Amino acid sequence: MIDWAEKERILGNLPGQWFDAALVLVVGWLIGKGLSWLAGTVFSRMAARTTNQVDDELVRTLRRPLVTLVTVVSFILGYQRLTIPGHIDKWMERIFHVAIALAVTWAIARVVDTLIGALLRNRNDREHEPEQKQFLPAVRSSIKILLWGLGFVVALNNAGYDVGALLAGIGIGGLALAMAAKDTLANIFGGITVFTDKPFRVGDRVRLDGYDGTVLEVGIRSTRIRTLEGPIMVVPNIKFTDTILENVTAEPSRRVRHELGVIYETPPAKMEEAIALLNKLVDDHQDRLEQERLVSFTAFKDFSLNILFIYYIRKSADIFETQNTIHIELMRRFSAAGLSFAYPTQVEIHMDPAK
Repeated sequence: MIDWAEKERILGNLPGQWFDAALVLVVGWLIGKGLSWLAGTVFSRMAARTTNQVDDELVRTLRRPLVTLVTVVSFILGYQRLTIPGHIDKWMERIFHVAIALAVTWAIARVVDTLIGALLRNRNDREHEPEQKQFLPAVRSSIKILLWGLGFVVALNNAGYDVGALLAGIGIGGLALAMAAKDTLANIFGGITVFTDKPFRVGDRVRLDGYDGTVLEVGIRSTRIRTLEGPIMVVPNIKFTDTILENVTAEPSRRVRHELGVIYETPPAKMEEAIALLNKLVDDHQDRLEQERLVSFTAFKDFSLNILFIYYIRKSADIFETQNTIHIELMRRFSAAGLSFAYPTQVEIHMDPAK
């Protein structure tokens, strides 16, 4: 039996060599399972004692990558106990290099993803910015793709492939792709500009290119705005970099301007009463209106005596509801005071040709 074990070969290797290789693989697998158990029990309890949640997440996310890495290393060590033909050994060596690089990349990607996730979560909780909650996941995914791309490049380089030639080919293809997708790339950079400069936030009312509406969603390529008429516009983000934008919500108050025309039959005393009435109207609605206002008899028009009336709606007040209330109350008070609004009139004179 001993002679057979020392002389008989299986696929070019003695039984003892196969046994050693299997033993190393099993031991490595057990070590990996042991690390997984430690991470799930001891390390998890240690992390739970801290106030920071990041270490708890790191322990959970690193369990599988570490077990995989230990298993790959043990497989390599077990493989080294065997005698393998040169051409097969060359390919196996490449496979091992790729496996190690990808396992390490997996671990690094999980660590970075966990740290970025915690950072973004804390920032969102602190700032409560809905557009960041929509835009930042795309940035997070882009970083993960970049890490995996670098991992594959390192893996191929370690496997002996000419990465320089590969990158050159990718560069030419990437240039062609960039030319074809230049509008998409421009919109993505526009989205980054919106995210960094913050000209508006989700929920803000904005004016752009003659449109007036509320921002519903900020994406990496486009922004959705519901106009005051109801339809939803999808605006490419590049628009925000080369177009004048007015953020109505960001204004400290909303300015409302009216030219009120009363009839020419209005006596001076009634004009003074109208001006006092408008000032009193602003004073009676200080919960919605700013103290600042402008009320002045400004012009003699063709068919009216004009009073300039400017008031400012507080930022905390609803613009349309406030305007509705002020305008109805204005009409009610003018009517009660006997003040009549003017409108274009014509006097027709009919002459009898016979006379």
